[in-house]
Amino acid sequence: MEKLLIIEDDPSILRGLQMNLQLEGYELVLAHDGEEGLALWRQHRPDLILLDIMLPRRDGWEVLRQIRAEDAETRILIVSAKDQETDKVFGLSLGADDYITKPFGLAELLARIRAALRRARTGAAAELGFGRVEVDAVGRRVSIDGRVTELTAREFDLLHYFVTHPDRVFTREQLMSAVWGPEHFGTPRTVDNFVARLRSKLEEVPDQPRHFETVRGIGYRFSPGARR
Repeated sequence: MEKLLIIEDDPSILRGLQMNLQLEGYELVLAHDGEEGLALWRQHRPDLILLDIMLPRRDGWEVLRQIRAEDAETRILIVSAKDQETDKVFGLSLGADDYITKPFGLAELLARIRAALRRARTGAAAELGFGRVEVDAVGRRVSIDGRVTELTAREFDLLHYFVTHPDRVFTREQLMSAVWGPEHFGTPRTVDNFVARLRSKLEEVPDQPRHFETVRGIGYRFSPGARR
């Protein structure tokens, strides 16, 4: 049974989410403010978090920053009445997996939860590949239609991070920290150059990338798409 942590201070919304998500078979942990949410996250390590932004004691932005500083894997869906595009961009740039505005339809929320959990289940375990590309994580080899394509060590590291975190939006700074390490003295332009190299080697049409997507104002997203 997959475990969800709901961090929400509105009692009526919390009750509604609790009732409907329990009917769907999820195990739930409930928090009423940001401080409690962080404590319960550390205690229970849920599979997914539904996070409100306007919370007492510690707001959702702070909660999101803290969790992402310690954990890059747990799926986090923001559920907020803040519906400006700038809020959505900011939430995604901090590491949220999705952003849903209130009021929301139950069917849409359930679909987004299922999609996020499905990506979490398949991201690390599925065969690593996309389009015509196969990625051998153990042998650190990449092939297109069975023919090996040469990548540098750092290019492979960036590719492996992308393919094991599909459909996630990352800032250049997040990619730099995850792939090059927090002590690396690079610039966001370094990430741009390496993404351009991956596109030139692995995209069918590098100038019209289908997999290594630019997300304007934020950074990049890897979309595996359908296998060929």
